[in-house]
Amino acid sequence: MALTSTIISPRKLRYDVYSYSYQQDSNIPLVISVLASIIDRTLSRNQRIAKNCRFPLSSISAKTRVFDCDETPDMTIQSYLERIFRYTRAGPSVYVVAYVYIDRFCQFYPQFQIGARNVHRLLITTIMLASKYVEDMNYRNSYFARVGGLTTKEMNKLEVEFLFLMKFKLHVNVSVFESYCCHLEREVSIGGGYHIERTLRCAEEIKTKQREERRFDQIAHLLL
Repeated sequence: MALTSTIISPRKLRYDVYSYSYQQDSNIPLVISVLASIIDRTLSRNQRIAKNCRFPLSSISAKTRVFDCDETPDMTIQSYLERIFRYTRAGPSVYVVAYVYIDRFCQFYPQFQIGARNVHRLLITTIMLASKYVEDMNYRNSYFARVGGLTTKEMNKLEVEFLFLMKFKLHVNVSVFESYCCHLEREVSIGGGYHIERTLRCAEEIKTKQREERRFDQIAHLLL
């Protein structure tokens, strides 16, 4: 789906999103609402902690301040994730892997706290990287930048910084992927017994099956 503007400011993001009726789009993965709910609760918890903290939580580490923005987007996490899905159509597994990256990042840097100033940039960066890991076909960084309301230069910088901060440890095996899927599904079941779409699949699982098929073909060739 084409974007109409080259660079989207935080203010324009809000109006652009609200001009689209998401209620009419039945293809939006349930995992988006679950992820948005988890992050919203994290933001609320960190805001309560920040009241008793002398310094802004997101500024404790100079390394992780790369995600801080000067102007906080006037958009809910739910709307921001729906916007990303609207323009990229990334599958449910992409959002699960992005959640793995965010959780792993927070474990690597315990002093880092997700806040209103960094959450949007963190989301678009992890979703873009997760898409590159999971999907066979991907949009350019410049496209993800426009979706996220950034310049291409900013998007490229965030990608590089995140990779180095994570020490390039972006591999997600099947067992880890499935454990996070179960965690997200438990979050949903608490609210009413729903289940995340069963299209959740990990790139590693697909690669494993492909390797098994190639091995079978090689064995069959030798037998013939």
